[in-house]
Formats: sequence, structure tokens, C-alpha cells
Amino acid sequence: MRKLTLVSLFTLLFVTVAASADILYFYGGDMEPNNPNSRALANENDATVLGDPYGSATFQNFYVQGSAVTTTALFSNNLESFTPDSAYWEIRQGLSEGNGGTLIASGTDPNFTNLPTGRSRAGYDEYSLQVSASVSLAVGQYWFAVVPMCTTCDGRSFNSNTFGLNAVGTSDSDLQFANSAYFGWNYTNADNTNPPYTFPNFSNGVYVTPEPGSLMLLGTGILGGLGVLRRKVF
Repeated sequence: MRKLTLVSLFTLLFVTVAASADILYFYGGDMEPNNPNSRALANENDATVLGDPYGSATFQNFYVQGSAVTTTALFSNNLESFTPDSAYWEIRQGLSEGNGGTLIASGTDPNFTNLPTGRSRAGYDEYSLQVSASVSLAVGQYWFAVVPMCTTCDGRSFNSNTFGLNAVGTSDSDLQFANSAYFGWNYTNADNTNPPYTFPNFSNGVYVTPEPGSLMLLGTGILGGLGVLRRKVF
């Protein structure tokens, strides 16, 4: 009876772990409002900067290392003066100056979230725009964009730069790009869009699902701990 109870408890714990929050796999870092080099670059599709599928997009790079992952969500932190009504996202590979590389996946998410980060700069409040994006990615380097959308809104949105405060994961600094027919940027290195300002990284991130092997290991560790506890108690 005790064995059945432990197995049942293990199953419950495994399901609970499997259903737990996704892992923050990559994050460029927080904007630092008091840093004199903090800037933000146009990342928007609105009545002011309009285009198809966006008026202006910023692309942040990151590496998938060790083994393949499946993304669950992407986000960008933007200084905004309008309220988005949808959000557009892309994942690309092989970007370089003047070259958009290969589009891996893209989409528009009307069920996005856009939550305040508590940071602000130059009269704009920063919001974290998050979309659902389930994409399997092999080991390699990728770039992604998450663009706030409201084509009838007057206002602006600017993707915050970051110098790596609270960063997670791996990227190449100063290898971010901006694409905008409105501004005349054709996958232009972000550092070349508004010199002498620099954009080492953007305050953007990627969530992935926990790997099944990691979940099983964690579940086994929990069960092992319960076994030790059982021996001590009983």
C-alpha cells in the first residue's frame, strides 16, 4: 500500500513538474534607466511607423547550445506610448548586414501579454510584450523579433537596449539588427542605425519547455528524497 502511494505521489509530482513554468532560456538583460548610454530603437507597427508586416523591427541574437530546444514564448521590452492590439514575431537564422538570412518561423499573436516592467526612461514607460511561439530549434545561432502592433494608434514603441544586467544565456554583443522600409534600414546592424549610440543587446528573451530528461531526473530526485524521508519517518 505504501509502495502504491509513493508511485502515485511520484506520478503526481512528475505531472506537476512537467506542467511547471517554462524555463527562461535567454534574456539580453534589463534596461538601466540611469545609465547615460541607455537608448532604445524603433520597434513598432503603428499609425506613425507603418509597414508590412511591421514598420520597424529589432532583431536580437541568441545561441541554442548543447541540445535542441522548443520555444514556448518570446518577449521584447519596449518603451511605449500606445497600447498594442496584437503582436508580431519572427525567428530567423543567418542574419548579416543587408541580409535577412532564413525565416524559420513567424506569426501574429492576438492573445499576447503586455505588462509594465516598472522601468521608464525619457517620459516613456517600459512594457514587456510576450507572445506564444512554439518552435523547435536545433543547436545554432538565431535572431528573433517581437513587435508591438496597433496600426490605428498614434504613438511610438522603442526596444530597450541593455548592457547585460540580469542577462541569461548566450549571445553575440553588438550583432543585433534592425529592419525598416520606413527608416531605410535593410537588416542594418543596430549600432549603425543611429551612431554614435550603441545597442550591444536588446532587452528581449526566450522561454523554452523543460527537457523530458531533465524532468525525469528531477522527478527521480524528488522520489529519492521522499524515500530517504520515509526511512527516517517510518
